Amino acid sequence: MTTKTVKKIEEIATSLAEKFKETAITRDQTGGNAKNERDLIRESGLLKLLIPTEYGGLGGNWLEVLQVVRIFARVDSSLAHVFGYHFVNLTTPHLCGSEEQKVRYYTETVQRNLFWGNAFNPIDIKLTATKQDNHYIFEGKKTFCSGSVDSDYLLVSALLEGREEPLLAIIPTKRIGIEVKEDWDNFGQRQTDSGTVEFHAVRVELNEVLENGFNRNEFSRLRLNISSFILNHLYLGIVEGAFEAARNYTQTETRARSPLYTSATEDPIIQKHFGEFFAQVEAAKLVVERSDELFQKLWLKGSNITLAEREALDDVTNVAKIVTTRIGLDVTSRMFEVMESRATANRYGFDRYWRNLRTMTLHVPVDTTIQELGRRVLQR
Repeated sequence: MTTKTVKKIEEIATSLAEKFKETAITRDQTGGNAKNERDLIRESGLLKLLIPTEYGGLGGNWLEVLQVVRIFARVDSSLAHVFGYHFVNLTTPHLCGSEEQKVRYYTETVQRNLFWGNAFNPIDIKLTATKQDNHYIFEGKKTFCSGSVDSDYLLVSALLEGREEPLLAIIPTKRIGIEVKEDWDNFGQRQTDSGTVEFHAVRVELNEVLENGFNRNEFSRLRLNISSFILNHLYLGIVEGAFEAARNYTQTETRARSPLYTSATEDPIIQKHFGEFFAQVEAAKLVVERSDELFQKLWLKGSNITLAEREALDDVTNVAKIVTTRIGLDVTSRMFEVMESRATANRYGFDRYWRNLRTMTLHVPVDTTIQELGRRVLQR
């Protein structure tokens, strides 16, 4: 992809973000499905950003996808979430399926401009697969199914008796027996459509199952890293958006707290806070961008990835998660200390930065990541 094309992608993403920003606060308060905004993403062509040109895609790379996630997350982390997870789901046949499945789903996504969702949740698996003569039957339900409402395909994981790892399948969302519940009602990420999907005797064809799974090689195991990369950029985008919102408000609305100052920006305490915020955000950028370069390098290596390389990727991914989580929660909470009490009015919606980040960072608690990183360090 040329420099000119990359710039065009950034311009498209920025233009979309400006449109999202106009309604972000109202939509956050309303919740539900962001159908209009999802259609704007469809119309933009960005859903095919990562798909190679030989299949009709834009031929972009992960660095460009992740940059768009950050741009969206600064103003609307729900849409950043569903956009980023579209690529997590879309690339799973590439990682865990056959060559035929990779080509099929890339090509079909371009031709039909498909938006991918998931019923994947690898932890809470209450969906079972039963093998019959020439197909499977899926029965049960999945929770935390991000992007499921208004999606075209679902990446699904199910338990199959006698199989250690979950069975992975790609299923059209509107298939008979699939019921997508619009029951997501959490205090953050309110338009990610992350509710429940129920499966009632859903027939799944053999060629819709990704038989290779996660453990074929180190390349297929990247699937476990990709969602972490999306989330790290989501966290970073949220804290960047919070920082800019706090700065703009402080420069224009915050009142001086002492007659010694003509504006709040002259207050040494407020200046101290912003110095800390800036340093924190810059530190988060550095660790995230360091992990980006290694991830893109390994993606291009494909099946030639070594165990040592992927373990190194685990380390930098985990460090980025720890840093963005802790810095993000701190800044999105302390931003009110520079904006004063009027900034808590619901019309500003400043609390959404903390609520969205807090909701996402609870899915896999950072304590677990820190402990795992420490264990690996001590084993070296």
